[in-house]
Amino acid sequence: MSEFALKEWGVTCEALGAGDQVLIVRKGGIGEKRFELPHPRFFLFPTYLHQRPELVKPEFHTRYAASLERRDEPQRLPLALYAELVSSYALTGDDALAAVDAEHTLTHDYAAERLKWRRKHPLWAAVLRVWRVDDPPVLDVGSEHGGCVSWIALPEGIRPGARTPVLSDDAFAAAEARVAAALAPFAEAATDAGLANVPAR
Repeated sequence: MSEFALKEWGVTCEALGAGDQVLIVRKGGIGEKRFELPHPRFFLFPTYLHQRPELVKPEFHTRYAASLERRDEPQRLPLALYAELVSSYALTGDDALAAVDAEHTLTHDYAAERLKWRRKHPLWAAVLRVWRVDDPPVLDVGSEHGGCVSWIALPEGIRPGARTPVLSDDAFAAAEARVAAALAPFAEAATDAGLANVPAR
């Protein structure tokens, strides 16, 4: 069975890989009808073309300056981060989005803009447990990996192998609990690998 990779801004991948955040907020690309979370485990595929410093909170600008300045997409990409989807929330209202504002790299204004885009679809907030792959497989990036889509199927033979969690069990549990507490007034987490998700209004 093939592995999959989730395309995500390079700065967000770096923050996840450093343990600075465990939450991503997503609504998919223009090449998709809606964003879905069909895979319980996956690689992270950093992208750089569309990320812009003004869309990222200022406190991350210095720490991740190199990533934010980058615009070129690599031709050969080491897949250094592997993730497990632990819980997910469908954010449908401004209050729920504001409740997790401190848990991700995006500015509040940009996240709110994403919430309003295609308003009939929710903005997904997903809690990820992330590992660093000890010996990252290298993907030869081709045209089939481009476009404004969230998920790509990886070639046969690409596997995560040995990996090390970026956060200890206790540190991850604390971060996950913080997100759950922030969204508790709005919804319950859906923990079945994104297959049954509960709106957070």
